[in-house]
Amino acid sequence: MGRVTSRRRVISLQDGVRRARPDTLVTEEPLEIRLDGKPLTVTMRTPGNDFDLAAGFLVSEGAVRRTDELLGIRYCAGATDDGVNTYNVLDVSLAPGTTPPDTSLQRNFYTTSSCGVCGKASLDAVRTVATWPVRDDPASLDPELLTELPHRLRSAQRVFDRTGGLHASGLFNLDGELLCLREDVGRHNAVDKVVGWALREGRLPLAGTVLMVSGRASFELVQKAVMAGIPMLAAVSAPSSLAVDLAAESGLTLVGFLRGRSMNVYTGAHRLGLVEAGSPA
Repeated sequence: MGRVTSRRRVISLQDGVRRARPDTLVTEEPLEIRLDGKPLTVTMRTPGNDFDLAAGFLVSEGAVRRTDELLGIRYCAGATDDGVNTYNVLDVSLAPGTTPPDTSLQRNFYTTSSCGVCGKASLDAVRTVATWPVRDDPASLDPELLTELPHRLRSAQRVFDRTGGLHASGLFNLDGELLCLREDVGRHNAVDKVVGWALREGRLPLAGTVLMVSGRASFELVQKAVMAGIPMLAAVSAPSSLAVDLAAESGLTLVGFLRGRSMNVYTGAHRLGLVEAGSPA
């Protein structure tokens, strides 16, 4: 649809020289997700891979676990007064017997591009019960290979090269092969797009994989990894205290500040061969 980026004229100042020039910006637009015709959530996102985003969101909420629980996703037509489709409204159909997300938890299902769990009433509401526990996943990875993943992720980012304004999430196997890359203005959206891709491809749970993210490791990103059955999450920036707590509770390997040949391993260090299995991380 050609809506991932847009052009604006800017005044550029470089070394005291002023000039007007066009600049490429990443697009941010609202996406409303409806469930069987009823409004569920609105998220600010970069257009593209919207079906993956909706599917991943439902996995994160614990509503969908298998491909056959998702009957279909379609754009709603006639979203403007003149009948033009904006491609900013999706309707998701669940299979009979599939339980929809519980919207009675005093949650405001409006999410900005920077926060995936804004409006949750309590931690009990956020700590969704995972379908596939990751604690016993036997995945292991050489730390040297792990240090290569940020470069591999960055090299695969096409839109970032033009805008400098996108987060990325990449799913890797234990050989360091990139299985899926998604970019978005929102960290949590990029992860949802990866998880949604996996659901629609019939790949859940994502045992024996590593999720690499380009920003910080927040609580919601850890939760989304756990809900998809991903045993290892690595970030180029810092985790939050709550992210580390949830990773420890879940048995997830959490790595932060993965830059160059350096990293901080917060939980699950045994998967990197740094401690004996079963010892405190």
